[in-house]
Order: sequence, then C-alpha cells, then structure tokens
Amino acid sequence: MLAERRFRRRRVDPFAVLWASPALLWQGAFFLAPLGLLVWLSFWSLRNFRLIPDFTTANWDRILTRDFFWAAFQHTLVISAVTALVASLIAFPVAYFLAFRARAATRRLAIFMLITPFFTSYLVRIYAWTIILANEGALNLLGRALGFETANLLSTPTATVIGYLTLCLPLVVLIQLFALSNVDRDLVGAAHNLGCGPLRTVLTVVLPAARTGLVIAAAFAFILAFGDYVSPVFLGGSRPPTLSILIVDQTRSGNHWPRAAVVAVVMILTLIAVLFGALAAAYGRRKGAA
Repeated sequence: MLAERRFRRRRVDPFAVLWASPALLWQGAFFLAPLGLLVWLSFWSLRNFRLIPDFTTANWDRILTRDFFWAAFQHTLVISAVTALVASLIAFPVAYFLAFRARAATRRLAIFMLITPFFTSYLVRIYAWTIILANEGALNLLGRALGFETANLLSTPTATVIGYLTLCLPLVVLIQLFALSNVDRDLVGAAHNLGCGPLRTVLTVVLPAARTGLVIAAAFAFILAFGDYVSPVFLGGSRPPTLSILIVDQTRSGNHWPRAAVVAVVMILTLIAVLFGALAAAYGRRKGAA
C-alpha cells in the first residue's frame, strides 16, 4: 500500500510535461545543443587553415597555460564585478525613491523612461559615448569652459565601465524596483514605530526583504558585462583585452576556432558558477531556515 502511494506521487503528470515542453525544447535547441557543439569544437585541430574533427587537448593546453589568457580572465572578472557593484549602488537610491516615495504617475513615467533605451541600438549608444568622451568631445569641451584640465577617458577601463553601465543600469534599476515594490510596508512601518531611523530601517528591514531581487539584479549586471564585446572595443580600446576580445583575436589569427571555443567554454562555465553562486546567496539562507 505504501509502495503504491509512493508510485503515485512519483508519476509524471503529462499535462505538466506538455506545458513545460516548449521551454525544454527551447533550452535544448538553443543552449544545450550549441554548448555541446562548442565543447566538441574545442577538441578539434587546425591544419593548413582547415578544421579537422579530432580529439586533442592541445587547444586547452595552449590557452590555459598562457599568461595572456589569465590576464584577460582576471581583467574581465574584475571589471565585470566593479560594474555590478557600481550599477547596484547607483540603482538602489533611484529604485528606493520610486518604490517608496514617488507617486504612481511618476513611477509609471520612470519605468517608461527606463525601458526607452532598449528601443535604441546598443552600438549606437556606445558610439554616442565615444563622441562625448573623446579628447575633443562634449565632456572635455565643457570641462575646459569650466576651467578644468582635459582628461583622456577613451581607451581606459573607466570608459569601458561607462559602456557597461549604459547596457545594464536600466535593467538593474527595474529589477531592484520590482524587488523593493514587493517589500511589506507593514514591516517598514513597524520599524519606524520601534524607533528605527531611515538608514537603520533600510539596512535591517528593506535590504533583507528585497535581498533576492537585489542579488539577481547584480548578477544580471555581471553577466551582461562579462560577455560584452562592444564597450571594451569602442570605449576601452581593447587595452587590456577582455575574454570576448580574445575570442575574436583567436579567430582572426589563423582562423583558430577551436582555441576560441576553449575561451568561450571557460566564459560559459564561469557565468554558470556566478549564477549558481548568486542563486545560493539569494535563496540559500531562506531554504536553510525553512
């Protein structure tokens, strides 16, 4: 009798499988299959500029034992983490104001303004930044008019971070806004009634209650920055190179797609590790408490 009950509990619901099948097919066709092909390609060999289906670890040895790869990996990791931190710090006051202080009409207008940048090509926005940050650009012209010295911002990590923020900051604000909008207002009111000031209320009530959304927003910023190619090239001047630039360099130098596949696989594995770490930070403690 007990075995029969367990069998009934474990039986797969065909209706649930039917509704889940489009997502499973999508993930299989556009993520798992390309990822498997990419891993397989990383073991191919290149002879006379022709790809040979093979199984050799020479590409992995070549990439993972070179200092230029680890320098690019460290630079990409650090600049993406800095972007996620800066985006989170800039977005939080905006999201907090919209969630707790702004009127409904102001909030709707702000959401519309945050979505509007996605209507424009990201490449066009980066080209606009090259005009603003150039030596003779709008920013330096304004600085000279105010009596400041000219600052060379293009081809620097700072310009790259500005490009990354152009890409991810509106999304981070939106995710944080949705997270803060779901915070129980009764908890905030109870904190004020118990004598907590605004800062202490934010630190002890708002941040823990919205932790999941805040962590996911930072993870999105990191993921978008980690894989971006446009900003490091057009704003950062490819100096120092990121992993995305390294992939292009490997394909340009002798059409070496297997080595580029190695770099791409390492990037995907890194992003998966970061994503699982973010999910653990967002949900782990709650599961343990349950």
